[in-house]
Amino acid sequence: MENNERGSISPISIPTTFSYSPLSSSSSPLSQFSPNLPSPDSQSSSPPPAAAASPQLVLSPCAACKILRRRCVDKCVLAPYFPPTEPSKFIIAHRVFGASNIIKSLQELPESQREDAVSSMVYEASSRIRDPVYGCAGAIFQLQKQVSDLQAQLAKAQAEVVTMQCQQANVLTLILEMSQSKEPIDTTCFLDDTCIVSPWEPLWT
Repeated sequence: MENNERGSISPISIPTTFSYSPLSSSSSPLSQFSPNLPSPDSQSSSPPPAAAASPQLVLSPCAACKILRRRCVDKCVLAPYFPPTEPSKFIIAHRVFGASNIIKSLQELPESQREDAVSSMVYEASSRIRDPVYGCAGAIFQLQKQVSDLQAQLAKAQAEVVTMQCQQANVLTLILEMSQSKEPIDTTCFLDDTCIVSPWEPLWT
């Protein structure tokens, strides 16, 4: 009887020295063996460190704002056309036109034409620096002169081609006529040295 009563005792009623509860950090066995480690509750409640935060994309200012020593805003008009890797491009244009005129010109144009306008301004400014008197007009004049010279050479070559074609057609016509007439061709004049007139011999007596 006593053995049956002892066997019917539930093991839950037996007190234990260690009881783990995820809600209490003091009764955790992990805290007893390693008291320096933070508990899971303390890790979840503590704010994340600054290094774990999402990295912010830091963009370097454009070449124009960097040279002008001003803050480059998000919608900077000059940023798409003067990247920080090409500072000389803005230096040349700024030296001749000025920053205010460049910005004003770009704002008056649609976005589809701004890139071509910047290329034209840079080319004109570099030409003006290279040739202060004529600027890009001198370069345009030289290019036009080269075009006219090439056109004259092309016309001369085309005239020579037409002349050679006419000569070839005349030769073919002559050969065709001689073949149709079936007359023997006298080639003695080309082979006999006596038929050749000396350049010093007078043509009259």
